[in-house]
Amino acid sequence: MRTTAVLLSVLGLLTGAAPSFGQTTMDWITNAPREAMPIKAWPDGKKVAVCFVLYVEVWGKGQGPNFRPDMAARNPDVVDEAFRQYAIEWGVPRVGRLFGDQGVPLSIALNAQFPEQHPEIWKQFRASVPKASIVAHGINNSTEMLPLDKGMEAQKAYIRRTLDMIEKSTGVRSAGWSSPSVYPNADTFAATAAEGIRYTLDGMDSDILSRLGTKPRPLVLLPYPPTVVDMGQYLSRFKEASDLERLWIDYVGELAREAAAHPDREATVVAIGIHPFVVGTPAGAAAMRRVLESFKKMNLVWITDVEAVLKAAGETL
Repeated sequence: MRTTAVLLSVLGLLTGAAPSFGQTTMDWITNAPREAMPIKAWPDGKKVAVCFVLYVEVWGKGQGPNFRPDMAARNPDVVDEAFRQYAIEWGVPRVGRLFGDQGVPLSIALNAQFPEQHPEIWKQFRASVPKASIVAHGINNSTEMLPLDKGMEAQKAYIRRTLDMIEKSTGVRSAGWSSPSVYPNADTFAATAAEGIRYTLDGMDSDILSRLGTKPRPLVLLPYPPTVVDMGQYLSRFKEASDLERLWIDYVGELAREAAAHPDREATVVAIGIHPFVVGTPAGAAAMRRVLESFKKMNLVWITDVEAVLKAAGETL
């Protein structure tokens, strides 16, 4: 009897170590109910869905990431301004052409001010990837951030303004959200759901889809793990595009290997954040091309976009 009790106790611990089919827990940020959304397989029997999300952003003069922090106090800081401006004028179009030439889907996380501030660049880029899903990414990434300290109603107004601006410039009413500078709080999830957002990239802690119990409707969390985002690796960890090439191939390749070894497990999904500062340079684009060509050879990998994933999971957008 004692052996049986110990065995049952161990099995209970193992069961609690990973989400089970439809398991409901409490989300650690929002404290709202969160339910796993297990998917047996993606279209054509694929087991790993990969979504590349290009962050198309504006910062403002003297604002934004610094390639050389030791020069940030200079006025003018020609090095860091050039780093940011190159990403906008050359990087964004180059990434669009690359994905268009490769014939693979791309998703766009868009600052609402980008199309109005850079209309010709936006027009050129959008022509390369006309079917790319547009995820709302706030108004800009420096001076117009989420009003996290002003309460729920202020966040709802900000989100509504973002959606209105993007719709006016692009004709698309975004159903997805990614908080500018990856800086939401617990209210943001409920505020986005209240403004009609159906899915968010602010959930960063899983390999599978999950559903957050927000009102008036649930919000789908699409995994966006911080470890694969190129900007953090590039600026904070000093990794080059060739390092990211190996990281992405290893990350997705291991998910595919796990799926082949355990075909009864749920299908996985990863949204990989990419930025024109990194993959929009000639060297970055070369590394990105090799990654896409590698993924195309992985039989269980589905290169797709964020909204195709949601539709394949049965969600109505």
